[in-house]
Order: sequence, then structure tokens, then C-alpha cells
Amino acid sequence: MNKSPKRRFITGFDGLRTLGVIGVIMYHLNPNVFSGGYLGVPIFFLISGYLITDHFFNTVDYGGSFSLSNFYVKRIKRLYPGMLFVLLASGAYIVLFLKDLLYHFDQIVATNILNVYNWWQIFNGQSYFERFANNESPFTHLWTLSIEGQFYIVWPILLILFSKFHVKKSRIFGFAMVVSIASAIWMAMLYKPGVDPSRIYYGTDTRLYSILLGCGLALIWPAEKLKSGLHKSDKWKLNLIGLLSFALMILMIFTIKDSDPILYRGGMFIFSVTTCIFIAVVAHPDSIWNGLLSNKVFHYVGSRSYGLYLYQFPVMIFFESKFKNIADHPILYPVIEVILIVLVTEFSFRFVEQPLAHAKWSDVKNFFRSSSSLQRVLALVIAIIGITGCYGVVKAVDAPNPNVNHSQLANKINKNEKANKKKKQKAIENLKKNKEKQKNVTGKMSDADYERYKKAAKDNPINTEFEKYGLTQIDLQRLKDVPLTAVGDSVMADGSDNFLKLFDDKKVIVDAAVSRQLTASLDILQNYKSQGVLAQNVLIGLGTNGPFNMQQIGQVMDMVGPSRHVYWINVHVPTRPWEKTVNSVLNEAAGKYKNLTVIDWYSMSQDHADWFYSDNVHPNPEGSMYYTSFVAKEILKTLDKK
Repeated sequence: MNKSPKRRFITGFDGLRTLGVIGVIMYHLNPNVFSGGYLGVPIFFLISGYLITDHFFNTVDYGGSFSLSNFYVKRIKRLYPGMLFVLLASGAYIVLFLKDLLYHFDQIVATNILNVYNWWQIFNGQSYFERFANNESPFTHLWTLSIEGQFYIVWPILLILFSKFHVKKSRIFGFAMVVSIASAIWMAMLYKPGVDPSRIYYGTDTRLYSILLGCGLALIWPAEKLKSGLHKSDKWKLNLIGLLSFALMILMIFTIKDSDPILYRGGMFIFSVTTCIFIAVVAHPDSIWNGLLSNKVFHYVGSRSYGLYLYQFPVMIFFESKFKNIADHPILYPVIEVILIVLVTEFSFRFVEQPLAHAKWSDVKNFFRSSSSLQRVLALVIAIIGITGCYGVVKAVDAPNPNVNHSQLANKINKNEKANKKKKQKAIENLKKNKEKQKNVTGKMSDADYERYKKAAKDNPINTEFEKYGLTQIDLQRLKDVPLTAVGDSVMADGSDNFLKLFDDKKVIVDAAVSRQLTASLDILQNYKSQGVLAQNVLIGLGTNGPFNMQQIGQVMDMVGPSRHVYWINVHVPTRPWEKTVNSVLNEAAGKYKNLTVIDWYSMSQDHADWFYSDNVHPNPEGSMYYTSFVAKEILKTLDKK
């Protein structure tokens, strides 16, 4: 029986893994500077699909027998030590320092072991993008491991069946491409603008195309059958294709935000195809790209990319739970976090992942019985971590949901969004009917208006609960006549019920949603303007989820027009590095645009931690009263100056 040839180790793949893991880590540290860093994940998917499929056919094409049991054992020994250690080590930390995170920890461990964690996240409504309204989990990123685990279980079985029934490679390739394209189309169909895309981000069905593109590449571009000796002109073409595909990858990594509709409507598929082409170039022995991506640094990072990916999010979450003033240290803290990630990864790689990946049970026993004092200390540390983590799993079984604040916030936002949806539609219909009447209404108060409000305040007081927050009864009466269109993120969504009390909900539109950034607001405002229902007063509450620049503010101001007045609430988001950037840009814009007023919620809320939920970003019920009352007072104050 012929033996399969020795597998080529493509060193350039370490460089690709390095690009992928650095992109993901930088995205999690600062998703606005490295806006497309999450695209590192498809790189890993593609490489996995390529290598597994290439390995299978490199075995069977040369008369060898592919052992499914050996494959599974190797995958388990390669992946499970690191995965279990990050779960148990995180569990140990949670038991000691963050007991609130014990809730659901047992389910998180079980679903990760069973490779279905991504679906658990979907069914439990865990957002990948909103780190405020939901409890911050140190395990959010582990969804990728479940998708790869599902692939490792199913795909080799399919390949064995294809091989058994002598299905041609061309047909297997066709099958992989059809399913891949169907997956990308399904993602596009499920995507809804303005809705948190976590379902399609996590879903196996909507992310399958990246892995299958790698599988397809292995069928038509097997590594062992690629030979050197290309004609000089063909080498130039190959390397030029590599340059163009690499350049497009880098461009997309630095430009496509996770909120861009194009990402889910073909953008991620295009990135995967581009990466697939680049992998093909790197794999060819005549390509210069394998050499460019091969060096000691890339080999080091690439060989530890799995661990770096595993430990990055727990380190960030645990660090930021203790050091909440991220906005004051936008460079120092991320540097410290990266150092910690590397140190923890190195420990895990040397003393957990590598030993267990190649060890037998006797080796494990000998490790714990070693005569070396250092090794005994390490064994004791690892054992304590493992036992404490297991204790966390047991305790989590009946752990109550202690994070009432987060639950209250999420429930309040959901409740507000549902209630506001009906009111918003009625307000739009009402405003359309009364376009001419509302056309030039600003809310500015005349002497006659004052007398009317004064009488109403005496005869029919309203919203009296707001009086202790600085609004007079005359103010409260007057607000009912102030036209307003408000667009914002989850902070505004949190306070939308109060805004609709203060203003006339039949005339006022409040459009706020979780995770919203400035780019999404342009289409929303333009839509209201096109319908003729954009009020003379436009309130914007954006900046919580990411920074923006003067050009983007200029786009909003140009679209709204000089005849309307814009009130922009600045941000209180000390847990994010862009707080000062957002507020600084807004202050600069206020000096440039006469019809722009910055409502300084940042200064108003300083030294009032009791106004916020534990995320220190969203106002709690009491804080929401201060927030909405302050915004209303600032609007009235500006109207009086006109």
C-alpha cells in the first residue's frame, strides 16, 4: 500500500494566524480604531477548512486510510486542554473576585464542551456588539470554537462518505461552493438594518461559508501537489494576485465596521473569498508571500494564536472590571492588557496545552509527582485553579441572577422600545397630516404663551414628579408644545419613556436603539426629512458606542439643514477610550455650527455614580429622571435665547 507523502508545513500560515489574532484582539480593545479586526475570525475558519480537507485527501489519495477516531483524539488533545483551562481558570477568578458572573457559568462550560455554545448565546440573547445593556461575559468570543468543533465533527464524516461512494472531487467542490454561497445569501436575508446582528454573527448556518471556501480551495489547490518551477511571468502574476488580495484584506480590516450593512450583505463573504485567494498564493512554493509571512515573531504568535484568542477576552473583562476609568488611560491600559494576555497565554501554552497535547495519562501523573520543586509548585497551582474552577461550575448550578441592575436595564430598554414603536408610528402619521401647521413651529415662547402656560400650570398641573429635578410647572406645560425629533443609542432608549412623558408623544419622534452609531443615524434622519416629519428641533444622543469626526458631524448638520436646530447630548462613558474624543469633537463642532448646541451631560453627571447602573454608562431610574430633565431644560434654555 502506498504511503501518503510528508505533509508540507506552510510557514506563512503562521503569519496569517498572527494577522487574524492581532486583528481580533485590537478590535476587542478598540473597535473603532481597528474597526474590522473581527475579520480575523474568517481567516482562522478558512485555514481550518483548508488544512483539514487537504490532510484528508493527502491521506486517501495515496492509498492511506483516514482514521476518524485518531482525528477526533488529536483534535480533542489539541483544543480541549486550552479551552477547559480558560474556562476553569476564569471560573476560579469569578469564584474569588466576581461572583456575579457565576450565573449560567455551568451552562457556559457544558455548551462549550459540547461545541454548541454559539447556539446557546443565540437562544439566550447574548449580544456580541452591545457590552452595556447585557452583563459582560468573559466567554463571549468562544462562539468560534463551537463552530469549528461542529465542523471537525461533521465534515470528516461527510468526506469519508464521499470517498466511500467515489464521489468526484469536482462534485464535492461544487457541493461545498453551493452550501457556502447559500450560507452567505442566508446571512444577507436574515440581516435587518437597525437590529442587533448577533444572531447572524454567531450562527453556524450564517458563518459556514468561510470554512467551506477553505475546504473548496483544498480540493482544487492541494498543498502537496503544488510544485515550484513556474515561468517567471506566472510568478509575477501569482505574487501580484497575492499583493492585491492582501491589500484588500488589510483595507477591509481597517474600514468595515461591525455595524455596516454591507458586511452582512456580502461584505464578509467577499473578505472570505479574498482571503481564500491569498491563502492559495501563500500555499504555493513559488510565491514570495510565504517567505514574507515567515519569521520568528510570526511563528511565535502563530503557534500561540489559539491561546492568545482564548485568553484575550477574559483578561480584558477581568482587568476592566477593576479599572473602570479606561477613558483616562486609552493607551496605557490596553498595553497592560496585551502584556497580561501574552503572559497568561505563554503559561498556558508551556504548562497546559503543549504537555497535554502530546502526553499520555502516565505523563500527566508523572508531572504531578515530579521531584522538581518548580514543577511541583506548577502542578499545585494548576490543580488549585482546576479545583476552584470546578467548584465554580457546581456553585453556578443554583446561582441566582444577582445582576438585577443589568436585567432591569435590558428589560427597561426592551419595554421602552416596544412601547415607543407604536407611539412613533402614530406620531409620524399625525405629523404627516399636519405638515403645514408644524412646518415652522420651534417651541419658542411668546408673552401670550407664557400666560397660557401659567394658567395651565395652576389649573391642570402635569408631570409633577419632574419638578424636583429642576423643571417648573410652566416648563412642563411648555414642553408639550416643543416639536422634537430624537435619534439616539441605548442611553436614549433607556430614557425614552421619560422623554415621551415630557414631550407630546403625538408630535414627538424618539428613535433610539441598542448599539447604534452615528453612521446609522444619517439614513434615519434622512428618512424622516423625506417624509416631511423632521422637526425644527433635532435631538441626537450618539457616541456611546464609538467615536466620530468633524466630517461625520458635518454630514449630519448638512442633511438636517441650517433652518433646524440640533441639540447633541455629549457622553458619559468612562469605561471606553473614546469618551474624551467624542466630547472634544462635539465642542469643536459647536463652535463651527451656530445651530448646534451641545448638551453637557458629561459635566452634569460627574461625581454622580449613584445615577448609573453598574456599567457606569446607562442612567438608572433615578439617573434617568436627572438625564431627561436636564436635556429638556437645556432645550428650553436654548429656545429662550433665540
